[in-house]
Amino acid sequence: MKKATSVEEYIEINTHFEDELKILREIINTTELEETLKWSAPTYTLNGKNVVGLGAFKNHFGIWFFQGVFLKDEANLLINAQENKTKALRQMRFESKADINKSAVLKYVKEAIENQKLGKEIKPQRNTKAVIIPAELKKVFSANNDLNTAFKALTPGKQREYCEHISEAKREATKLSRIEKITPMILNGKGLHDKYKNC
Repeated sequence: MKKATSVEEYIEINTHFEDELKILREIINTTELEETLKWSAPTYTLNGKNVVGLGAFKNHFGIWFFQGVFLKDEANLLINAQENKTKALRQMRFESKADINKSAVLKYVKEAIENQKLGKEIKPQRNTKAVIIPAELKKVFSANNDLNTAFKALTPGKQREYCEHISEAKREATKLSRIEKITPMILNGKGLHDKYKNC
């Protein structure tokens, strides 16, 4: 699917829920939140902090609350899309226009704004696992000082991604082939998954 470059375009692309998204957008835009586009989806912020987002999928559409874990959820409308994985994010899902209770949506959005003003947030936890450099990569580093230096300049997260990518290969030949492919990326200061993080 084509990536949206504006909120209007995002709504137009999702023709199957176009009217429904417009209703939710109107509700959110009655508040002080600032409308923007992040990750190619409508996102609403307060002082640069993400508060709510709009999304349309194949069979449902909805609002996600970035710090939804702090909402009272008296009407029991929120779900955790990834139990045991997602800490703060909560979704309010709908399947049709009839499911939208405008006053309830507005109440939840206003509560999310208040929570943001109070500084209620769960910060994402950094992965603190040690970086274990595979023997094959160490060997290449000892022969290529520039590569070694460039690797050390990467963030621990990027270093870990590269090391795991090599270690996951079963065969020696595959490991060496992977090292060959990632060498220019490391020298350019890029992470293994940077091309997917262009939002």
